[in-house]
Amino acid sequence: MTKRTAEHVQFVVERVYGAKPERVFAAWSDPAKKAQWFAKADVFEFRVGGRESNRDRLPDGMSVNFEAQYQEIVPNERIVYSYALDLDEARVSVSVVTVELRAEDGGTRLVFTEQGAFLDGRDTPAMREHGTGIMLDALGKLVAE
Repeated sequence: MTKRTAEHVQFVVERVYGAKPERVFAAWSDPAKKAQWFAKADVFEFRVGGRESNRDRLPDGMSVNFEAQYQEIVPNERIVYSYALDLDEARVSVSVVTVELRAEDGGTRLVFTEQGAFLDGRDTPAMREHGTGIMLDALGKLVAE
């Protein structure tokens, strides 16, 4: 029998971009822009109660399924969503994310806070935090253009 575990973690990743909050928010709320720095969505309903989902395959053949629901959206200021992540049909985590956009020195300070339950050791908080940093760096390149 497989031992079941749940590791509960919170981490925060911050980035400062030279773009105004409106531009950064647009990169989250517009599906074409978001697909340039995040996986292209199969479903994209950017509204409170709306869903976002995508299914992808990694180079090693593993399938990745992302299913999110938007809980709160304050234009140009805050996005709150919950999401589940599956690898090869096995649930690896369930999280709540708060994205805060704060005007700062003509640009934006983005504060990404994730509170997650990482299940059965299939993913680690350190790996997720590292991946989030890479994702937010890609967002930064997009909004700098």
